[in-house]
Amino acid sequence: MKRVKQTVTLKDLAKRTGYSVNTVSRALRGKDDISEETIELIKKEAKEMGYINNTIASSLRLGYTNTIAVILGDISNPHFAIMTKEIENHARGLGYSSFLLNTNENSGIERDAIKTAINKNVDGIIICPAQEDDSNLKFLLDSGVPFIQIGRYHDTVDANYVVCDDVLGGYQAVHYLIENGHKKILMLNGPSYISSARERRMGYGKALAEAGIEVDEKLVREIDVSRSNCSGVVEQVLEEGLEFTAIFAFSDILAWEAWTCLHKKGIRIPEDISLVGFDHIQSRMALPFDLTTISSYKAKMSITAVECLSCKINRDYGREGHCEEICHHVIATNLVKGETVRDIRG
Repeated sequence: MKRVKQTVTLKDLAKRTGYSVNTVSRALRGKDDISEETIELIKKEAKEMGYINNTIASSLRLGYTNTIAVILGDISNPHFAIMTKEIENHARGLGYSSFLLNTNENSGIERDAIKTAINKNVDGIIICPAQEDDSNLKFLLDSGVPFIQIGRYHDTVDANYVVCDDVLGGYQAVHYLIENGHKKILMLNGPSYISSARERRMGYGKALAEAGIEVDEKLVREIDVSRSNCSGVVEQVLEEGLEFTAIFAFSDILAWEAWTCLHKKGIRIPEDISLVGFDHIQSRMALPFDLTTISSYKAKMSITAVECLSCKINRDYGREGHCEEICHHVIATNLVKGETVRDIRG
């Protein structure tokens, strides 16, 4: 038997309360020409009857929906999950509902996600771009929908972004390893088309150069973030017989995968190999091992992104907003010392 959908309407509320449909509508929107007593009564009845505001109708009338889309690369990664929670919490506090779209780091899926968000008439978009090319970002720019990039940015398109200082983070990680006597440092990096991977590689090189250590390009390996072949890369490095005493990984996820691979081969962390990750995921997770890592301040990035986007949306609708025309926010990183780095200076 087909289920009959029964929706409480403004007309139903008007009949129950004895007020006109117009009065009920204005009361639910808290208009100041309706008495507080009437507003309270009508909202009480609406709650009891299970009335749900028709946001589609409201958006057609007002021009905005109070919704934002969050488009991220891989929600199975705790780094993105933490950011999603922070974005959702802060957006709700500013009066926005948010919904999540996952791209699997695929440009085609990302284009579909952008189209879905636009078709749902969102007020704005927060996106961590896949970055295989810049066509999707240009498409988004041409759409006129306010947006901000988070975690990564396209340097070929002048658009809003909030990122951590990836150069500084890469430098801090490698400098700390060098301080502990390490000179042969394997870098397990993300693909070079990703801005954060390029900049962490720059920080890696900067720390080595400062210490007078020449970069061995054989010790810089790229990992496909969409299918994570980290174990295969680590095994290949071991088979090649390359000498290294430490690993700097593009992310905590890659650090954990490398750790698992080494453990299976009887190689101990940090007794045999020291290890530094990036993202400080353990700030929100209780795990039985304490990874040395770089904090990218995920919460600060997320909150900054929401506040910046809100300003863009407000200005778009003629409301008060204080952001610059184009906003570039770069948040400093911090080394978080764990138990995965050993001093080998003797």
